[in-house]
Amino acid sequence: MREKVIEQKFRQAVKAHGGLALKFASPGFDGMPDRLALLPNGKIAFVEVKTTGEKPRPLQLARHRLLRQLGFKVYVLDNVSQIGGMIDEIQSS
Repeated sequence: MREKVIEQKFRQAVKAHGGLALKFASPGFDGMPDRLALLPNGKIAFVEVKTTGEKPRPLQLARHRLLRQLGFKVYVLDNVSQIGGMIDEIQSS
């Protein structure tokens, strides 16, 4: 499935749970995840959206490690079937 379609369905699902899935851009700091998921009760996570089967580039993986070391949740989303479980996990953290 194309990245654009997966990203659209993710945004819709986050919105249905009362949250925002904001496009995240960090000029001058490449490799950051595509979306910042903000859910009720202060729940936050970074989400890298990929075409089904595609993997993050090495720089993206380095940024994911950095964010995780700082205590943030980071997910790689490449299939719409992952969305529900991902949102549940973010909300329960």
